[in-house]
Amino acid sequence: MTHIVIEKNVDLPKGRNKYNHPYKEMQVGDSFFVEDGKLSAICNNNYRMKKILNATFIARSEGKGVRVWRTE
Repeated sequence: MTHIVIEKNVDLPKGRNKYNHPYKEMQVGDSFFVEDGKLSAICNNNYRMKKILNATFIARSEGKGVRVWRTE
């Protein structure tokens, strides 16, 4: 059986900011471009931000990235 050591005073690593895109600053009609972004990941962010901000976002592939628009 593996022995597990309990450690004290170990700092928690800083978490990733999933919402590092400017969703909160956007007005209807605004857009931003994510270079090398994955459409599926951006759509997931759009869904989460819709719930948080009560706003609608749409994403489309554009060249080598993804563009997001605020539609409502």
